[in-house]
Amino acid sequence: MDDGGIVQFLLLGGLEIRAECGSRATFRSELQRTLMHVLLVSEGKTVSVDALIDELWGELPPSGVVNALQALVSRLRKKLASLERGREASRLIGHPYGYQLVVDEDELDASSFVAAVTRAQAADGRPCEVVDMLRAALARWRGPVFGGEASGPICRAAAARYEEYRIRALELLFENELARGNHAGILGELREKHAENPLQERFCAQLMIALYRCGRQAEALSSYREMWSRLSEELGIEPSIELRRTEQAILTQELRMSA
Repeated sequence: MDDGGIVQFLLLGGLEIRAECGSRATFRSELQRTLMHVLLVSEGKTVSVDALIDELWGELPPSGVVNALQALVSRLRKKLASLERGREASRLIGHPYGYQLVVDEDELDASSFVAAVTRAQAADGRPCEVVDMLRAALARWRGPVFGGEASGPICRAAAARYEEYRIRALELLFENELARGNHAGILGELREKHAENPLQERFCAQLMIALYRCGRQAEALSSYREMWSRLSEELGIEPSIELRRTEQAILTQELRMSA
């Protein structure tokens, strides 16, 4: 691999490192991948030895586990150094109580994604701008966080956090697409995301609005009835006030046909 340096660390869809020359590095060892996962999601903070052992081996650590961790860290440090031969100091720093991976926000796709969603939320009232920002951010997702591998508590919490930001980004995206009158253009996307997240009431409400504005009132009301049945049977609850108000606005034709 070229020694120009690391361009980006990727977590959103599986662990991968991209270099300036265009090459990509992956990790075959499950332990090395997990170590990289937990260090990356800690976003520059030091992770204690105990936390790393728990993340890597759970309740059944091997004998001499501290030495095993040190050996794993040493191999990872060498691998990272081989990707950035021009870098003077190692990214992987050892402290008396743990280890730290030095990564800038724009070098980690997950951190860049969270920052982009946060900026989009702050751009309230500018739907076209928000849509462009969120579509660029969502394009970072190549699949499940960590490629679906998240066995330890730190990685599971991080995966849930990033997934929550993805759902928030999608809800905000559709809200702003509706605000700029693109209900027909997002109908297919809304159907897909509602099917993937059948208990997310916000997606259902947005789908109902898009259907109604496309002149498909019966389908909009059918979507509500299906959601009501699903919530009742699976969770034993009724639809939210927002969802009920959306249904009522469609029934009384008080819902605006355009943004």
